[in-house]
Amino acid sequence: MKKRHSLVQLVAILALVMFALAAVGCGGGSKPAGQSPNKAADKVTLKLAHNLPITNHMARGMDSFAKKVSEKSKGAITIQIYPSGQLYNDKSMNDALMAGGIELGMNSTAMWASAIPVMEIFDVPFLFPSYEKVAKALDGKVGEILAAEMQKKGVKPLIWVDYGFVQFGNNKLPLTKPEDFKGLKLRGYGELPSETIKALGAAPVSMGAGEVYMALQRGTIDGQTSGTTAMFDRKMYEVTKYLTITNHAFPEFVTSVNLKAWNKLSADQKKIIEEAAKEVQTDIRAQVKNEEDKALKNLKDKGMQVHVVPAGELAAWQKATESVQTLFIKRTGDAGKQLVEFCKNLK
Repeated sequence: MKKRHSLVQLVAILALVMFALAAVGCGGGSKPAGQSPNKAADKVTLKLAHNLPITNHMARGMDSFAKKVSEKSKGAITIQIYPSGQLYNDKSMNDALMAGGIELGMNSTAMWASAIPVMEIFDVPFLFPSYEKVAKALDGKVGEILAAEMQKKGVKPLIWVDYGFVQFGNNKLPLTKPEDFKGLKLRGYGELPSETIKALGAAPVSMGAGEVYMALQRGTIDGQTSGTTAMFDRKMYEVTKYLTITNHAFPEFVTSVNLKAWNKLSADQKKIIEEAAKEVQTDIRAQVKNEEDKALKNLKDKGMQVHVVPAGELAAWQKATESVQTLFIKRTGDAGKQLVEFCKNLK
């Protein structure tokens, strides 16, 4: 009789243990498949990585984005920022973002080109002669097409981040005409920028942005193509003597979110993030010209010798690099051709 009573007790205890384990499995960790998205009041932390120095205007823009999201959500949504390549450099960022290794990332459209070739539209030489035309392109057909292509890769663009125009810096000689590039080794930040360097008669060298300073210091490269804000923030004036202002390309950056991470958020959370993103995009767009002018002055003050290509001489530079536009269309087909024609016709 005692044995039977003990057996009943054992069965009851085992049943309670199994029930408790089942409750724990349903209540903790990640959400089971099919469970509804987070509520607006749920606390969420999203990691955002980029490769820029914290002093750069785009990096400051991401700090502002994180602050706005926190304020609008009353602290329920935290954007945790990892700047200066702490998590991923500009070459590894996009793979991590597409694979879900990080929720948010800011990187250049040039670096997206290996996955989405039409993203290099902003590096077609002399296609965007003004800040206003870049804005019109992004707010119109170009922005729509690029967003659709990114979503096919499992990411959603949140902020088009204006980097500004790119120029040429080097240590050998003042670059006043295309013929001056012959024999130089210059770092290109993407495939099409490297083709522009080739078209001008120099040899392109591929490396991450964080490696350029040391490469210039050691003489591995003679120069690079980059924007004035990045040159100043990365202290390129310490290892670069000459700067040529060409305004030949406008490599946009984009802050995007992994779609799986995005779809876990509630409608209210998405709304908060999108509102903050729109505000920051507008702020950066309004600031970029002043940021570039300030950086150019700072570079001059630090001793760099600056040559601005006169408007009357730009035709020679356009002719020297026209093969790059042809190559872009060849790589991207009808989609690229349509984008180029649309951008050319922007008023």
